[in-house]
Amino acid sequence: MTTTPTRRQCLQHAACGFGSLALADLLHAETIAQTAARPHFQPRAKRVIFLFMQGGPSQLDLFDPKPFIQQRHGQPVASPLSKTVLQVGTERFLALGTAVPVRPRGQCGMPMSDLLPRLARVADDLCLLKGMSADNPQHMPAELQLHTGALNDVRPSMGAWISYGLGTENRNLPSFVTINPHADVRYHGASWLPAEHQGTRLNASGTADSPPIDNLRNLSSSHQLQRKRIDFLQRQNQRLQQAVPDARMDGMIAAMELAFRMQTTTPALVDLSQETQTTQADYGVGGNDTDRNARACLLARRLSEAGVRFVQVTLGGWDHHGDIRGNLPRLCAQTDQPVSALVSDLKQRGLLDDTLVVWTGEFGRTPWSQDLSGTAHIDTHGREHQPESFCAWLAGGGIRPGFVYGATDDLGYRVIEGRIHIHDLHATILHQLGLDHTRLTWNHIGRDYRLTDVYGTVTREILT
Repeated sequence: MTTTPTRRQCLQHAACGFGSLALADLLHAETIAQTAARPHFQPRAKRVIFLFMQGGPSQLDLFDPKPFIQQRHGQPVASPLSKTVLQVGTERFLALGTAVPVRPRGQCGMPMSDLLPRLARVADDLCLLKGMSADNPQHMPAELQLHTGALNDVRPSMGAWISYGLGTENRNLPSFVTINPHADVRYHGASWLPAEHQGTRLNASGTADSPPIDNLRNLSSSHQLQRKRIDFLQRQNQRLQQAVPDARMDGMIAAMELAFRMQTTTPALVDLSQETQTTQADYGVGGNDTDRNARACLLARRLSEAGVRFVQVTLGGWDHHGDIRGNLPRLCAQTDQPVSALVSDLKQRGLLDDTLVVWTGEFGRTPWSQDLSGTAHIDTHGREHQPESFCAWLAGGGIRPGFVYGATDDLGYRVIEGRIHIHDLHATILHQLGLDHTRLTWNHIGRDYRLTDVYGTVTREILT
């Protein structure tokens, strides 16, 4: 059962760099057990930080190089695709080797590119999945499947399902926050689940003129006046709800109450100046390449520490159809430090044990090159989309650290061992949170729906 911490615990919390005592008191004094639902069984993780690498990172260049492809760089390879599949810029099927070495890292020997030197330092805390697979080669349906379990429908997002299943750890904050979100609201929406479970959008680079969270500024002259205004509106809402019952009105009433509480708690929570200079530097705050992603990852830690159940961070730019050898190093320079610092920071604070970190794109990229110009040299080519196999990694939350699971064929196209479909990944994430994915359902238009639809198997081989 969740309990209100003592003043001594708040002081200890503040001393570790989270912020002032007032903020710690404010955030945790309102933490109440009745806001949290009961999981199906004992969980290994209490919360999730979902790092979405939008665009499809190249698994061959980062985690899963293929000697066969390296040896045949620039030469044709046999196409594993049906002749009926439309090919744009890949008709020659030229092998595209990696330009930067991928070496064994840590005591576990996890393969990792020289483009990720800081992530290599925490390799022994990661579980690398080399046999991931999805169902669609186009961004929109693949991203939708990753976030909602469905390719072409409006379904609740993973964060909404987890919020619905477990509730919140802190009544002053939403249970689901999405940082620098994708424009498609379905990726963080609640669909037909109660509206209170949809993701709250947060701009990690927000300023006083452009607040991190929209529509949250208190325009009243005082906190007491704002409370009176909210009470008046809520009485009207309750009266309307009694006259014309509507589940959406319940969500609106709950959202207005949460927004009022967030007007007090959120400004201090998103103020990164309360972090030590050392912590900010570790993440790369203020860096020319790293600042935006550093702020997002540091906010993810602060939100998780404060009791947000599911934090989603979108780190885009991985769609390298051209000049992947020139573009991939720049993107890795933007993400390597913030992401690795997040893992290290969670571990140092004792949060990694019960926080599940998930790093993945919607799919991977082909081992053969893509030349959209028709004239470019092989070393300036990019890679096409590949849902058949790609890599992801997990950390913390009862996942085996320093472990590599799954394998692909010599071409780097088909999974030959340890296949994990998106539905299996969802089932495993829910399992670590103490939720049986087959029992976490919602009846909609006469049918029970769930995140994994009618699929999904927990990948127990990667669990501790």
